[in-house]
Amino acid sequence: MIEQNKASIRFMIKDDIEKIVEVEQNAFTTPWTHEVFEQELEVNKFAHYLVYEKDEKIVGYCGVWIITEEAQVTNIAVHSDFRGHGYGEELLDYALSYSKLMGANRISLEVRLSNIVAQNLYKKLGFQPGGIRKNYYADNQEDALVMWVKL
Repeated sequence: MIEQNKASIRFMIKDDIEKIVEVEQNAFTTPWTHEVFEQELEVNKFAHYLVYEKDEKIVGYCGVWIITEEAQVTNIAVHSDFRGHGYGEELLDYALSYSKLMGANRISLEVRLSNIVAQNLYKKLGFQPGGIRKNYYADNQEDALVMWVKL
């Protein structure tokens, strides 16, 4: 008998933060800290964080703020060891569905102008360019492309 890989998307809990920070540090040049994630989970009433778990290992996560009818993707990351398998797409698709379920009718995000791979994923899920935020990223002052999708 062949054992199938177990994968699931679930809500982040405080015990996940250490592993989430590992994914964050792997994915971003200016990663969020343990304290930031703890505040997001425990203090920010608008924050909703999802974890992609495969074979009991956290491989990615996605954060969304849902404020009345609008949602904002705060972060989405998949560890580099697990990219290219569709996990990011599954995670974002789940976040979109969840946001809609929670009453949001549109969702936005910012993405580096140089991150064409991410932009292509967002376009695949219906996001459209909406504008530029000049000097958005603190590490190198790169501009961000703002993208929106109606839910």
